[in-house]
Amino acid sequence: MESQKAKDMFEGQSQLYGLMFNYISSMALKAAIELGIADIIHSHGQPITLPDLVLALHIDPSKSSFLYRLMRLLVHSGLFVRSKEGYDLTPCSRLLLKHNVPNLSSVVKVTFQPPVSQPFLMLGEWFHNGEVNVNPFESVFGKGFWEYGSENPEFAKLFNEAMVSDSRMMNMVIKDCRDVFEGVNSLVDVGGGVGEFARIISQEFPNMKLTVLDLPHVVSGLEDGQNLKFVGANMLHDSIPSADAILLKLVLHIYNDEECVKVLKKCREAISRKGKEGKVIIIDLVINEKKDMHEHTQTKIYFDLEMMNQTTGGREREETEWEKIFIEAGFSGYKITHIFGLKSLIQVYP
Repeated sequence: MESQKAKDMFEGQSQLYGLMFNYISSMALKAAIELGIADIIHSHGQPITLPDLVLALHIDPSKSSFLYRLMRLLVHSGLFVRSKEGYDLTPCSRLLLKHNVPNLSSVVKVTFQPPVSQPFLMLGEWFHNGEVNVNPFESVFGKGFWEYGSENPEFAKLFNEAMVSDSRMMNMVIKDCRDVFEGVNSLVDVGGGVGEFARIISQEFPNMKLTVLDLPHVVSGLEDGQNLKFVGANMLHDSIPSADAILLKLVLHIYNDEECVKVLKKCREAISRKGKEGKVIIIDLVINEKKDMHEHTQTKIYFDLEMMNQTTGGREREETEWEKIFIEAGFSGYKITHIFGLKSLIQVYP
């Protein structure tokens, strides 16, 4: 019994240290992007040996052993793969290639910015500070996340670049979603940022009339196109233009249930002229711990804590939680399709 107890304690210690050092994987990823390792391997045209990587990075040869240790972690993390020929790219690291579309480097870079990372350092303190209606971000910066973005254009620019990069992932699956958009002559992308996803949709459906609605400072200076226009408004307080369908991509997870219901009611009003044929299209996360892979659930829970940090009431939801707000907003049915990796496509019907 004592032997088993000791074994359990040492296993617990190993798990604890693993959790404690999780951040090192993130820092190693940051270093890989700063060094441009993925682009160097890609330019090499074949797996690259450590000496060739040192040479290409213009690193002093005396640091070869240190680079080996960094690469060992990045291989173990799945960013790169190693064979007897050398280091090579994986689907994960291909998303970091400079001239590839999509390129998710900006998504990674924004997570290391103080507005994203700093609130986590104060999370324990936040639980005890007695500020019930103040989220961790507000507790640290004294203002809301979106207000901070409007006052800090450099951060807002990087954040918008990250959202554009994420939207470009949709290029790979938009053709598989033709049935979702077929028969839709007009669509409003609510919270659509600088319009990247709307442009992707317009290329696939050139006859569709598209409107992007976002906060005035987000769409300021953006030019309307032939079938694409921008509207500066606040979805919580302003009406949503009428359309056959309303799109909400990674929007509702920043709001609490009451705010989600408020937005969805506005969406239902906007599609009312289309009758039963109108719909709301939601692209967001759906947590399903029973069916999802462990890694996917873990990442979704990371996103959930990110929403907890940045918003007051925002969260990632399970299907039952989504269903609850759909019913409260007056919708009669919905359909969830899991086709976007972590994300799901939800069609909600009046």
